[in-house]
Amino acid sequence: MKLKKKSVPKPWGQATLPKIFGGRQKEKVGEIWFQPPKGITPALLTKYLFTSEKLSIQVHPNDRQARRLGMPSGKEECWFILDAEPDAVLGIGLKKEVSATKLHAAVACGQIEQLVDWKPVKAGDIFYIPAGTIHAIGSGISLVEVQQNADITYRLYDYGRPRELHLKEAISVATPAPYDMKYFSEIPLDQSAKLVDGPHFRLFQILGNDESYLTGVVAGEWQIIPLEGQVTARDKTIGAGECGLCTKASEIGLSKNTKSLIACSMK
Repeated sequence: MKLKKKSVPKPWGQATLPKIFGGRQKEKVGEIWFQPPKGITPALLTKYLFTSEKLSIQVHPNDRQARRLGMPSGKEECWFILDAEPDAVLGIGLKKEVSATKLHAAVACGQIEQLVDWKPVKAGDIFYIPAGTIHAIGSGISLVEVQQNADITYRLYDYGRPRELHLKEAISVATPAPYDMKYFSEIPLDQSAKLVDGPHFRLFQILGNDESYLTGVVAGEWQIIPLEGQVTARDKTIGAGECGLCTKASEIGLSKNTKSLIACSMK
């Protein structure tokens, strides 16, 4: 099936989006979500993000921590970078390991931004963000985000914007340490590849009708995000800027002259 597209205005979004999303917008759009019909709750949420300012410095809990609060799951995610300005950065992890007490002090003194490790980023970079990772997306970036379908974000710092912070909750679940670069990969944009092989989902880049990476994969659901050209999901045509959902890899119809991201839930 084809999922419904939803534009989400954000103060840090962009006023001009790629042509597949309509180009110039009436207001800044930060996210494009893909939502199923009522009654269907996918395990994954796929969305596009477009930034003109830094996002808040934040953290997500893991499954165990979230379930203590009565939520069905925590939130792990990955970022596939589509485009980035020359000086664009991502904040992922800290420059050094600190105690929870020192992390709280850095937030209280307004020094958390200097403690975060801001990494240069370019098109084709893939970052997997385990739960507990302190992170923020910088300005001038377009990306596809695949995540566990959980709305649970704790903000540590928001650059003075008038939004709620969640210091106690954030510090209780944060891993105040550097990011492990084993979760980073750099994949050529002109070949099929497995981008993420995490405990909750996998993510593939598929060029044309190359099905080799999908063969034999048993998954709970599949989400198909064509970046170029068209594919099908349960015989529904899915074009660039859209997202399809199906339950079996055999329900995905690939075609030549396409480039797609395909995510599958492992639970």
